[in-house]
Amino acid sequence: MALVECVPNFSEGRRPEVVDAILAAITAVPGARRIDHSLDANHNRAVVTFVAPPGAAVEAAFRGIARAKDLIDLTHHQGEHPRIGATDVVPFVPLEGSDMAECVRLAHQLGARVGRELEIPVYYYEAAAKTPARKNLPDVRNIGFEKLRDAVASDPTRAPDEGPKDHLHPTAGATVIGARAFLIAYNVNLETKDVAIAKDIAKKIREKDGGLKGIKAMGFWLDDLQCAQVSMNVCDFESTGLERVYREIESLSGARGVAIRESELVGLAPRKAITAGLAARVKLRDFDPRKQVIEELIGG
Repeated sequence: MALVECVPNFSEGRRPEVVDAILAAITAVPGARRIDHSLDANHNRAVVTFVAPPGAAVEAAFRGIARAKDLIDLTHHQGEHPRIGATDVVPFVPLEGSDMAECVRLAHQLGARVGRELEIPVYYYEAAAKTPARKNLPDVRNIGFEKLRDAVASDPTRAPDEGPKDHLHPTAGATVIGARAFLIAYNVNLETKDVAIAKDIAKKIREKDGGLKGIKAMGFWLDDLQCAQVSMNVCDFESTGLERVYREIESLSGARGVAIRESELVGLAPRKAITAGLAARVKLRDFDPRKQVIEELIGG
């Protein structure tokens, strides 16, 4: 049986009851199985991972987006992570028996339905992008909900691919839907309160500024941990693995007299990305392969 992974990100990390309601909507679809979810209060964001046969994946994602539309109001949302929607981004990832072309088809099917039935504007990204300028996710949501809300009314380059073309949904904003290869969300926390150091390191390591291949990075302040964080998407772990990026951050922070406190995996990683002894070498906090290695969860 063909399976795809879907990893919707919702702009809610402080109200577990809201995320639980969204999860209930997703898993009510026969064949959709949640394998992971996490809430981050600082980023005010939840990341959900579920697997399903292709048709069920589209239906489950749609129901999650619809529930988030009812429960999340971006006009009252604050958090460290950039966002443009109550459901901010929905990628499909090929797993066993599926391929990228099918995931692109699913993304377009879902996007058309979200725009038509929920009246939420949709932008396509990565392999599902319909224009090169929208392939890279940060380029789509770089100005955030508030500025995009103003820009979409007057700037044709900001017109969505689906749904209303000249305005965002008043409370749910817009949603970015796409198809991509496996991405690892990985953070490194620094022993400093100077967030400027994290931001400078993020700029030096990210690919678009001449850094490491496949790395997207930003620097944040974590209020609960009282430290700065380098937050990353590792988009090509076979070219740039977790230890490689950890050592680069260690070198850059060490040059500033700052140690690494710990690192963390947000969500899941494929088995081949977690080499023997890696967790200890990169100070990976609370890592449990039974819960964070995708093959362990889907029985592969």
